[in-house]
Amino acid sequence: MTDPTLERWRLLLGEPGSACLGGAPLGGPAAARDAALDWLYGRDEDLRRRGVRRQGGTGPSTLTTFDWLDDITRLFPKETVERLQRDAVERYEIHDVVTDPAVLARVEPNPALLKAVLRTKHLMNPQVLRLARRIVEQVVRRLMDELATDVRSAFTGTKARRAGRFRLARNFDMVRTLRANLGRYQPDTGKVVIETPYFFSRTRRHLEQWQVILLVDQSGSMVDSVIHSAVTAACLWGLPGVRTHLVAFDTEVVDLTSDVDHPVELLMKVQLGGGTDIARAAAYGAGLVDQPRRSIVVLISDFYEGGDPGRLVRIVRGLVEQGTKVLGLAALDEQANPDYDRALAQRLADAGAHVGAMTPGELASFVAEHVGR
Repeated sequence: MTDPTLERWRLLLGEPGSACLGGAPLGGPAAARDAALDWLYGRDEDLRRRGVRRQGGTGPSTLTTFDWLDDITRLFPKETVERLQRDAVERYEIHDVVTDPAVLARVEPNPALLKAVLRTKHLMNPQVLRLARRIVEQVVRRLMDELATDVRSAFTGTKARRAGRFRLARNFDMVRTLRANLGRYQPDTGKVVIETPYFFSRTRRHLEQWQVILLVDQSGSMVDSVIHSAVTAACLWGLPGVRTHLVAFDTEVVDLTSDVDHPVELLMKVQLGGGTDIARAAAYGAGLVDQPRRSIVVLISDFYEGGDPGRLVRIVRGLVEQGTKVLGLAALDEQANPDYDRALAQRLADAGAHVGAMTPGELASFVAEHVGR
């Protein structure tokens, strides 16, 4: 019987790893997994240049993308399937994963496929676009569910010790409830019978209206930030004390505020690619400010300016001097790693902007902190 650990090494290394099994061939499911891996990674030009080739049992030419998706779903665990799909669309640009109706109907929506849809939706006919929306809707729903918890936590009032009238689970006062009902302790069961539960009330300050203006770079390298920003804006929309604007830009500026409460529609309108004129977007954002001392302008970009960096610095300095909070947030990839032009970011910091990197949840906390003051 083949050692499972050695078999995994053989699958990882491909044909050059045959020595792991003493030259013995793979059999059964392992051979099928090797063929599926070879269909994808056998096209790696870097490995070919180095003389390293995967060589599966069936060879890449005998599988269609549709067959391959069926195979990996059957042969690998869900986490591996998502990684293989991500490599297919991002590393090897196998676009029929998101442009072929038969394939789209079978794939499991995940963030990698969402990014692929946003990059290739201009290639899709109406039928394919309808199927692609399924991916966008499901992934956005998951992202919003994850972020909404952080946003609600950031904007929830603090607990007060006085009793509350609203019997909500999150307001349950366990200590007071147990203390008041200890006389009903049942030794034989080890339980306290609760006759009268108690709940906290929550304090809520009067919140004056703040503007939050999100300026999002939609150049080709910014797809992760565009997704995060759309979801963040949707979660902020309608919260007490916050009026949210969302503006996307490359060399042109597009105000998407009317679609903020429909993040799927918003993302389907985004056009990734093109150059970058950050100064133009900053000027547009500055024009939206009603009350400077109750406004937060958030510029989400990699700060690789294709326009006039001097003009951008002057606009940011002007916003800061009038009392507006300016956040310069570096682009984050899906692993939350920042990638940006540090020299220009430093100039913006010197002009008074807060420059750094924040996850969507951290941005919501920053907004909540200032709105609640």
